[in-house]
Amino acid sequence: MSRVLFIDFKEKELTAHIFHVRGNICEMKETRSFPISGRHDFSFEMETGQIESAYVSLPAAWFNFRVIELPFSDKDKIRETLPFELDGVILGGSNAVIFDDVIVGKSGNAVQVLAVYIEKNLLKKVLDALHSNGIDPVQVTCLELRKKLADFTLPELLTPVLFEEKERIALAGEEIKKPTINVRRGDFAYTRDIERTRKSLRVTAALLVFIAVVFSADVLLKMVSLRQESAAIKNEIRKQYMELFPGEKNIVNELYQLKSHLKELQEKEDVFIGIDTLGLLLNLSQFEREGVVFNEIMEDKNAITLKGEAASLGLIQQFKQKLDSLYGDVTIADSKSSARGSMIFTITAKGKKG
Repeated sequence: MSRVLFIDFKEKELTAHIFHVRGNICEMKETRSFPISGRHDFSFEMETGQIESAYVSLPAAWFNFRVIELPFSDKDKIRETLPFELDGVILGGSNAVIFDDVIVGKSGNAVQVLAVYIEKNLLKKVLDALHSNGIDPVQVTCLELRKKLADFTLPELLTPVLFEEKERIALAGEEIKKPTINVRRGDFAYTRDIERTRKSLRVTAALLVFIAVVFSADVLLKMVSLRQESAAIKNEIRKQYMELFPGEKNIVNELYQLKSHLKELQEKEDVFIGIDTLGLLLNLSQFEREGVVFNEIMEDKNAITLKGEAASLGLIQQFKQKLDSLYGDVTIADSKSSARGSMIFTITAKGKKG
């Protein structure tokens, strides 16, 4: 619910009504009247601190009227055209007045537009007097015009209208919901809400900037913290690397160089893993090998190679049969006579039996 002030100017006095407005319901709560000396000289002794908005109605006698026929009904086009239509009938031209318009009828393809205007000097004096009393009306309208437009005729427009206070209050409630006219336009436009919105937007923008600065500072602190942690981790990696490889001097990228060392170890895996040389020698020592001499013994993860000499091919065949008891695939890969008359041989064996 909002409290709305409606000031109804008459020729000799003004009446201030306070309405409680909730949605489309306007309920009048308080009324006070004050005398007017001249068109703008008045005293206003009423508490307006809790008033959210104010509306003003001026007497019809303070306005001038013209009925103009135009070939269109668009509001924007009408307001663009009216200054040119009024220039020839207003002393001082359209720049000396503030105007609004109401469509009052149609004639064929033309619409009848009622131009309602008031002298700028008069409106300024009224608004200045209201401002001095702490009142900045949202809209300036005319209750008497609303009454006449209910049953509009051109002669009635120029006839003074008198109606009871009760009816004026009812019309004031209707004007709050939907004003008939509003001459607070151009230089006299109501801007307090706009300024309030601008101020709110400025505060919001300042808060957004502040939040952005705080967020940026937080991100910056996190970046600095992460860089420090990264530097500490990198120093620890270098320290551990130097302990693993104390003789290495040219350290550029610890991780890359460590991967290189691991790759080298993987390539040498066959040299260190799965070779039981001592076991092989013990097995060979158990065989009786009279006339068989080994010149070279080679072993890797998957096979052994024996090279040597024997007095005859038969002795080589006998030794092969002995190896068959230990290995599943024993082959005499090569055998040939030497200059001394002995047999030179090469035996390979794979797949050691369990």
